[in-house]
Amino acid sequence: MKTLSFIVQWALRLFISYYLLQYSYVKLSGRQSAVDLFTTLGMEPWGRIAMGLVEFIVVLLVLFPRTTAFGSILGMGSMGVVIFYHLSKLGIAMNGDSFLFIIACAIFAASLVLLILNRKQLVNTIFSI
Repeated sequence: MKTLSFIVQWALRLFISYYLLQYSYVKLSGRQSAVDLFTTLGMEPWGRIAMGLVEFIVVLLVLFPRTTAFGSILGMGSMGVVIFYHLSKLGIAMNGDSFLFIIACAIFAASLVLLILNRKQLVNTIFSI
């Protein structure tokens, strides 16, 4: 059973890291698609840069087993913001494509599962303070 949990956790870590690393690069490199998106939201450039940095931090925290729970919380928060903006301002299907919304929901769900699997990290950290 421990082996299955180990495999599932690393699959979720790699899934989250793969997509968030790509999207943080797009945001931090200033690609036109990201600039257009954040201009639509009225948060260019500060929102794009902040979100790119947060996504990169999530990748780092999720990949290190000691900080996975904290990365999961931050990942859920950042994807919650993305989902909110898709539902309120951007629409689910941007330019006829709903891939970004679906990936945001999948990363949110993966982060939630990873948090549940690593909940003891939080309990140990909270009670050791």
